[in-house]
Amino acid sequence: MAPELTKFARANAEKLRVIKVDVDKNPEASGNYRIQGVPTLILFKNGKVLWRQSGAMSASQMEHFIQPLL
Repeated sequence: MAPELTKFARANAEKLRVIKVDVDKNPEASGNYRIQGVPTLILFKNGKVLWRQSGAMSASQMEHFIQPLL
């Protein structure tokens, strides 16, 4: 998943910022956002969750789901 996330982040660097959070080291974050599966992808805009998905995805799949929301 990491290479695909990096690919997606590079392709969209002008539009968004990608942040990876280690849920084992940050249990408060995983609790706050009810993350039960890893990886979980969450798109925020102005502090609100616009989209979330659990499970691995390719960079092209992320593009497909996220581009219409940007």
